[in-house]
Amino acid sequence: MDRIDYQGDGIGLVDDKCRVAIPSSLRAALATNSPRADGKDGGTVIIGVHESSPCLIAYDEGYRTVLKDRAALREAAYMAEHGAHNPNFRREASQGEPVPFDGSGRFIMPAFPKFHANIDTNAFFYGTFDCFEIWDPKTLLESNVAEVMKSCVRFHCKQKGIVL
Repeated sequence: MDRIDYQGDGIGLVDDKCRVAIPSSLRAALATNSPRADGKDGGTVIIGVHESSPCLIAYDEGYRTVLKDRAALREAAYMAEHGAHNPNFRREASQGEPVPFDGSGRFIMPAFPKFHANIDTNAFFYGTFDCFEIWDPKTLLESNVAEVMKSCVRFHCKQKGIVL
């Protein structure tokens, strides 16, 4: 199966039960990349921490294989250069939790990733082809990211009346 790229963005309110909805453009790609066996709306999204940025990544089962293969290559290169095993490559790449999402894209954000990314009441979603990122808007604005992302989060916050 060919995977659909994750392109799109949006902001969602994280409620008191940690529920938040994936924006429709990203949800459509996710549903295509990880369809439910029974053919109904919804599916599973894997939520994990980003390897180098203070945000989360969200992806489908097919991308898990990419992350696993990438970690194995990094581990092999490290072993060749240092003659020793470094388990941290797999530890970092494997951090993620599969969670169900419903037909409207709502899912319950896992507690540790939410804490790690400093996400409170708002979550900004941004597609990056292979996966999508989930950010706390204020953290994104303080981070070293593309200016278009900063402009995008400002736009969505302004549209929703969110003060940054």
